[in-house]
Amino acid sequence: MTSAARRRLFPAFDAPGFRWFYLSGICWFWGRWGVAFIAAYHINEVTDSPRLVQLTGTSIWAPMLFGGVIGGVIADRYNKVKIVRGQFLLMIPVTLALGLFERAGNLETWMVFPLLVTSGFAWVSDMTSRRALVVDIVGAARLDNAVALESTSQSSGMVVGNLLGGAMVALLGVGEGFLVLSCLFIVSLMFFLRLPPSVATPPKISASRPLRELKEGFALAKTNVGLRSILGVTIIANLFFFAYFPAIQRVGDRLEISASQIGLLASCTGFGMMTAAVIIATLRPRRNGRLYVAGMSFAMLMLIPFALANSLPLAMAALYVASVGSGMFGATQSVLVLNVASPEVRGRAMGLLGMSIGALPVGSTILGEIAERHGVTTAIITMTCTGFVALMLWTSSHRQVIDMQRVVEA
Repeated sequence: MTSAARRRLFPAFDAPGFRWFYLSGICWFWGRWGVAFIAAYHINEVTDSPRLVQLTGTSIWAPMLFGGVIGGVIADRYNKVKIVRGQFLLMIPVTLALGLFERAGNLETWMVFPLLVTSGFAWVSDMTSRRALVVDIVGAARLDNAVALESTSQSSGMVVGNLLGGAMVALLGVGEGFLVLSCLFIVSLMFFLRLPPSVATPPKISASRPLRELKEGFALAKTNVGLRSILGVTIIANLFFFAYFPAIQRVGDRLEISASQIGLLASCTGFGMMTAAVIIATLRPRRNGRLYVAGMSFAMLMLIPFALANSLPLAMAALYVASVGSGMFGATQSVLVLNVASPEVRGRAMGLLGMSIGALPVGSTILGEIAERHGVTTAIITMTCTGFVALMLWTSSHRQVIDMQRVVEA
């Protein structure tokens, strides 16, 4: 492929600093999903409790529910680059400490959950500051391509993080796995520090009070009809669909497969989402709203054969196909929000998106309670069928999201 053809396909890489930003994101997502896998695996092995396994997902995503808009206000008022650096200063020492505790034989079950909550707060920073930083780096015209590429790095994290997590647990152990992941976060920080100084320019701080901006952030969901229609779909998707991820550990138990095989099964989510993200980054379809809704609808339906699968190959195939649909949803989600929000409130709009994603811990808890009583298969099918009906009802009364299109270069 010639350099000119590459620029046409991936114009975001022409923006100064985006290459380092992208490499940092790859390492960050690899480490973060690796932490989620090893933590859930360890809790499942130690407790054999579906409820506690799902609690690992709840712990990761709960900060989104409570801190999304607050993080958005911070992102709109202060230097986003410095905020993102802070997330590394949270994750690196906590992950390192957990690995050292396990190596010394002093790792208690409860100690895993503070790491997951810390990861959740770092994810708030990622959603509100790091994602909003994309448009500052590449501009509005290349935003859809940049966010799709970002989705490939996130999806690769779900692939590599789970494969790496499963392999490290099988070959090295839980403690060593956490130590390797802390090193991966350090590499991510080193790439992030390569961003050009122009990106680090602090925003013009509003004269209004932070509390007022916080109220204005919440008010966006009321005044911006397009944003509200997007957020409704996000809430339904995270409440009823994405809550399945920690339950993969229980599906692995039902299929009687090893730790590395569970990692392979979990990685199918990333492979499917990466496939979708590459397609969108390459083809750059205009009707992002339709892909957003249709992708999630398809994903929900395809999660049913995953829950019913009686062998590893069947479960992997079903989860991969479902994840192509959820990848369409994920690769268009931030673009829709950033395009529908004015520049001065993008951080708060992304904060509202983060709060909507914060519906995931509620769904994770509900799925865990159903699985505790009726088994993981029944729990996944119940949640996805309910979610599909809710999605159809919401989009029938909020059609604005379906009609949304990407910004086209002049």
